[in-house]
Amino acid sequence: MASDSTENRLSQNRMFLSIIVCTALCFCSFAHADWQPAEGPLMTRWGKQVSPDNAHREYPRPQMVRKDWLNLNGLWEYAIKPKEQGQPRNFDGQILVPFPAESALSGVMKPVGQENRLWYRRTFETPGKWKGLRVLLHFGAVDWDTTVWVNDRQVGTHRGGYDPFTFDITDALKAAGPNEIVLSVWDPTNAGYQPRGKQVSKPRGIWYTAVTGIWQTVWLEPVAKTYLSSVAITPDVDAGIVRFDFQVTGSHRNLVIDIHVKDDKGNFAVERSTTYHGQPYNLDIRKAKLWSPDTPHLYDATISLRSPQGVVDELTSYFGMRKIEVKKDDSGINRMFLNNEPLFQFGPLDQGWWPDGLYAAASDEALRYDIEVLKKMGCNMLRKHVKIEPDRLYHWCDKLGLLVWQDMPSGDKYIGGNDPDIQRTPESAAQFEAELKAMIATFYNHPSIIMWVPYNEGWGQWDTPRIVDLIKQLDPTRLVNNASGWTDRGVGDVHDIHRYPGPGTAPIEEKRAVVLGEFGGLGLPVPGHTWQNEKNWGYRSYKTRDELTAAYVTLIDNLRSLIGGGLAAAVYTQTTDVEIEVNGMMTYDRAMIKMDAEEAAAANKRLYLPPPVIKTIVPTSQSRPQSWRYTTSKPSDGWQEANFDDSAWESGKGGFGTKGTPGAVVRTEWKGSDIWLRRTFELGSTEFGMPQLSIHHDEDAEVYINGRLVTELKNYTSSYVRVTLDEKAQQVLKAGSNCIAIHCRQTTGGQYIDAGLVEVIE
Repeated sequence: MASDSTENRLSQNRMFLSIIVCTALCFCSFAHADWQPAEGPLMTRWGKQVSPDNAHREYPRPQMVRKDWLNLNGLWEYAIKPKEQGQPRNFDGQILVPFPAESALSGVMKPVGQENRLWYRRTFETPGKWKGLRVLLHFGAVDWDTTVWVNDRQVGTHRGGYDPFTFDITDALKAAGPNEIVLSVWDPTNAGYQPRGKQVSKPRGIWYTAVTGIWQTVWLEPVAKTYLSSVAITPDVDAGIVRFDFQVTGSHRNLVIDIHVKDDKGNFAVERSTTYHGQPYNLDIRKAKLWSPDTPHLYDATISLRSPQGVVDELTSYFGMRKIEVKKDDSGINRMFLNNEPLFQFGPLDQGWWPDGLYAAASDEALRYDIEVLKKMGCNMLRKHVKIEPDRLYHWCDKLGLLVWQDMPSGDKYIGGNDPDIQRTPESAAQFEAELKAMIATFYNHPSIIMWVPYNEGWGQWDTPRIVDLIKQLDPTRLVNNASGWTDRGVGDVHDIHRYPGPGTAPIEEKRAVVLGEFGGLGLPVPGHTWQNEKNWGYRSYKTRDELTAAYVTLIDNLRSLIGGGLAAAVYTQTTDVEIEVNGMMTYDRAMIKMDAEEAAAANKRLYLPPPVIKTIVPTSQSRPQSWRYTTSKPSDGWQEANFDDSAWESGKGGFGTKGTPGAVVRTEWKGSDIWLRRTFELGSTEFGMPQLSIHHDEDAEVYINGRLVTELKNYTSSYVRVTLDEKAQQVLKAGSNCIAIHCRQTTGGQYIDAGLVEVIE
């Protein structure tokens, strides 16, 4: 029996603990009530609804779902301390996870920088029913170099800003009471060699605010000693089967896998039980409902792992039956075939940035909204640009039906269009390959992803043919775009060019499809919805919504004609404005679609009609030289008229310009500030479907037909583009002799001019 003094001490201890618990609860309640997002330049409507209680509550891994889990998003303590300093005793305040420290939604909105480390700390308790199970600590993504301690015990490290990672923390947990997690994160941003996308320490132009720390969901999950650690699902449309590859952690003895597959209406499609032997399992999917942007059918799968003692693990997943390949159409032109049918792919360059959360969307609803808008706009694809998203983004692409070209985030050094691949250090090479492999393995099951893009515009481009082969070995079911931009190495499945504003295309090839990986960039700053009030930037700028819509529709109509010549896909810049860029279909805060959505959608949907036939009316000099009369001295009035006497002008072969001008085929050198050109051509009839000017101009050009100005073109193109002639311009054409006259003015950099006429026949 305890003595009175012992009873008194126990009573005092209980009172003391009660005071501590009450104080802690009051502090947490006060801190919770006191938390606010930082005041940033712009906030989305979803950001205004974010709180510590609702920060990304969805299960973050939609193709490998378990029932039991514990979300650790919410308020953590944070500290920003010098890099060489150890774990701090005192923290600076609270940060809302999973929003990066530089973002408004984190509540911090402070730069971290390469000279500092970002520290996190929080406590948690595991549910009693988890006793006897292994406990996994999952991180969706942390940028970039992470070390994790649980109860002062280091449980693991990870380098990579985009891929999920997991630590088994069971042996570090206390038998009872609260447990403590501490994280240390270091991110050199653009001072390092690591994949980082568009992050820079000093944002400007097309380069955006740096991101540091946790930016995707953190969660705990209980599993048995033996459990399914990964599931890879591969559809085979032609064979009518789907293959499952499982990885099991723990004992492999006497295990049975049960697979139950349901169709999109909840009907059982197939069931199978089989002994686990570490080899792939094939399931017949008879008369499969195929996944496509128009019909995004998904099959649900329940997978159980059984030992002689019963079920040791169970999870749910899903997959889509779809096939992607490049092959020739009926005209002998290579195109991308989805489910054995040619499909022109069109959609935006998607940066995946948010004004309030930077790398992290405010909510799952916000992620879904972007996909819904793109579907509404008539897009069937997006190119996820030098960023990898949370699993939930691809889930919505799967569910709503949007194809994805997935870029590898860029990093290391740049090269120019004519430069050889860079040389990486062993550390840089190993990091690039590790993150590339992680990207492919992590998102392998998503039917929406149909292309991997390892390099963009020469940034970090290294060992290109081998990297393409590596990707094909890791994933032979998808296409590979070896280099989007101007550093094509002749390998992979597509030849990808960029043309601003464009559109443009490249010559068709025997083995690869030709795609336009970036074009457009039509800008419109909307007051009240910009990152900053002045000095916003776009490739082309417009003042009103109507002007932007008209320019966009014209651009898409001109794109349409290139499909008949062999163009297989196009990527418009871009989904939204981003920081000072105002090239978006939407404002940065997603408050408005900047162009008329119905008009834009109608134009976009015309792209999916059967390819038009392109008939040459007046050939350009792109393939064969054509004769022109020209002068570099200002001619007399009336020089553009059909009956003007140009016999004193010089005669030369097109095109005209200086060598080295991007996309130019120079046959007659022109170095001056101005050039005037004339050329006659004969027409037997003027009954045309859609006549277009085919022109490559660098820079400003005025084009006349039979003396009438039919178009004025500003700035420059880096390839031949198409310009649709309106009804008035078409009426100028006549049966018999016609004259095309051009004045081109060089303003800066390279210079070039050549033109012709084509007819687009639907």
